[in-house]
Amino acid sequence: MKLLPLLQAFLVDPVNLNLKAKIYSLLACFCSIFFIALTTRTLIGTDTAAPMIVASMGASAVILFFIPNSPLAQPWPFIGGQLCSAIIGMSCALNITETASASAVAVGGSILVMLLLRCLHPPGAATALAPVMAGSSITSLGYSFVLVPVGINVFIMLLLSIIINRGIMRRKYPNAIARKELEHKQRHAITQPSHKVGVTVQDLDAALKSTDSFVDVTATQLSHLLNTAELNTFKRIRGDICCADIMIRDVISVEYDTEVEAAWHLIQTERLKVLPVVDSRNRIIGIVTWHDFLKNINLHAYDSLQDKLRQFIRRTPLIQTDKPESIGHIMTSSVIALPESSHIAELIPLMSLQGHRQIPIINQEHRLVGMVYQANLVAALYNQQLAHADY
Repeated sequence: MKLLPLLQAFLVDPVNLNLKAKIYSLLACFCSIFFIALTTRTLIGTDTAAPMIVASMGASAVILFFIPNSPLAQPWPFIGGQLCSAIIGMSCALNITETASASAVAVGGSILVMLLLRCLHPPGAATALAPVMAGSSITSLGYSFVLVPVGINVFIMLLLSIIINRGIMRRKYPNAIARKELEHKQRHAITQPSHKVGVTVQDLDAALKSTDSFVDVTATQLSHLLNTAELNTFKRIRGDICCADIMIRDVISVEYDTEVEAAWHLIQTERLKVLPVVDSRNRIIGIVTWHDFLKNINLHAYDSLQDKLRQFIRRTPLIQTDKPESIGHIMTSSVIALPESSHIAELIPLMSLQGHRQIPIINQEHRLVGMVYQANLVAALYNQQLAHADY
């Protein structure tokens, strides 16, 4: 019985990836190493003593493709760690004749430099050992070893990691770009609250900096994990309430070529706040609100809004016109829609943080089947709370 906890420790998976992600990461490692070796050999030729690949690139491939969100896998730690370690290792190999001392100084020195330059990358220590352990086959290259093959290997590996992680595996790599994209998204949100209740990325960043232990996760990734955990907790507490349960099914919509005047008349007579725009197959391609009408009016300080709006909406009797006549010309084409099977918890960040007042709901064929307004979500949460209170 005492051996059971020990056996369980050996069965713990060090990477939290599903089988598909593991296979993709494995293939990425295989392809990157093969391509690096082939490309380097083509560039330097076969008549040189320089190796076509550094052994530590294998360890770097594991870090870059299996744990790309790790701080150790980011571009600067990878580039700086490998190149600085190559310089330190070659310096030790050329100036220290005793192998044990040269090895210790190479590893210790490379780690020190990586810490000082904030580019810690564990495989870099192996790169520092390469000139010391290989002997004259590497030391004969001198400091050109830093560029060939280390520099070429690093450049190709980094290029492949960005292409494969972002383009093929759809991962947010590097973290600096992912954080910029998040900040850009927040700045261009419909409404951005002055403060956020709960844990923010800045709070997590400060907590990570204050801890004495190494946490192999960035503040952005940790924030995403916490948000996912909060979402799962909400689903568990509230039960399986999906968008189809609370959406308005009788949705009035228009097509792309609907005249602006007809769409405005429809909004006025039906007292609509939003008008979805669909194609011939009832797939949503845009959305129109009051703002879309008003933003096309060139209103000066002493102009009458009513006259300008009437002039804009009224159909032009002539063949040529200098104003939009079709609703498709003024609609907002970037529309956020959710499947009807989505949990209502997914509506909360869209409406509370991004400021959307309504979310179109689509079916499996991406056809418009309903609309969820803020009032529908509030009513669903209120009724669910009453149901729990009855018990």
